[in-house]
Amino acid sequence: MLPAMNAASIREAYLRVRDAAGSGVTVVAATKYVAAEQFGMLAEAGVEVVGENRAQDLQRKHALHGPAFRWHFIGHVQSNKARVVDALCELVHSVDSDSTAQRLSIPFLLEVNLSGEPSKAGVAEHELSGYLERHPRIRGLMTMPPLAAAPEASRPYFRRLRELAAEHRLAELSMGTSQDWRVALEEGATMVRVGSTLFA
Repeated sequence: MLPAMNAASIREAYLRVRDAAGSGVTVVAATKYVAAEQFGMLAEAGVEVVGENRAQDLQRKHALHGPAFRWHFIGHVQSNKARVVDALCELVHSVDSDSTAQRLSIPFLLEVNLSGEPSKAGVAEHELSGYLERHPRIRGLMTMPPLAAAPEASRPYFRRLRELAAEHRLAELSMGTSQDWRVALEEGATMVRVGSTLFA
């Protein structure tokens, strides 16, 4: 639970991000650390789209607040939890395996590992064409750049993702978090995932 949260401060921060993003960008509130009891404040603040990381948390929060929001899944999707995600969300940002893709009936984004870090999820660039051939419901791409002190360090990864999306004629780009969402917007993000920016 985030004790300092209140609807007025969330609304101020949310409007700041939304205004900077413009009408063509979806601002996804990353609610991993927001307790189910606090979701009423998000609705009061005008938040429209929430992104959950864990299927169990998604179930609990959706049961209490389902109609108030559009629900996205932004964490790693375990194959055995894909059915839950599929039933409750309109979009998944983070698919990185054929087994998960085959279990979803909703549209999804393919997560691409552009840094080559073994610890990071995502498919390699050279695998992208094959996934697109096998899974026509892929709507776009997502990436997580390496952790860095400066937001500018994320730019090459965001730019490369934009180039890949253009090459494959994909419309959606989910990139940018609280640390680097402004850089992501400059590089063409159509979705940004912000948590601490809204709730700090």
